[in-house]
Amino acid sequence: MRSDRSETPDAPERSGATFSTADRAAVEPTAALVAVVVVGLALGLYAGAFADAAPDDGRSAARAALDRVEETVTVGGVVDPSRMRRVEAPGTETAIELEAGGERWLAASGPDAPGPPEARSPDAVAVAERRVTVRVAPGRNVRGTLRAVVWR
Repeated sequence: MRSDRSETPDAPERSGATFSTADRAAVEPTAALVAVVVVGLALGLYAGAFADAAPDDGRSAARAALDRVEETVTVGGVVDPSRMRRVEAPGTETAIELEAGGERWLAASGPDAPGPPEARSPDAVAVAERRVTVRVAPGRNVRGTLRAVVWR
């Protein structure tokens, strides 16, 4: 059986053991390097995925405007073109276009809203569109496209 006491009787008693620097815990340099590389790669992948998930500001503004406009012009799930006069998109100058049955309706939420498709630059605007059901006559509905256009 081994005792914690020193073999010599005149050695003083110590309450704790002392360790040299060689006895302390250490990590192998290769393992530490691999751990640093893995953490760096994980952070890089996370940052890349986060950047790809962020919406484009122009497109998100157009989608938000389209959502607000659709609520305004829709009655019972059907878009009523006569309600296009009520279009307002607070904070964003928005042009609203509705195409259905060979007809086109246009509305703008302010004087600085983008003009008709023929007069505006496609690079300067963000567009969001959605397929909707449009009332073209009493009791007659057709499929159409509701489009919101905002400046980038």
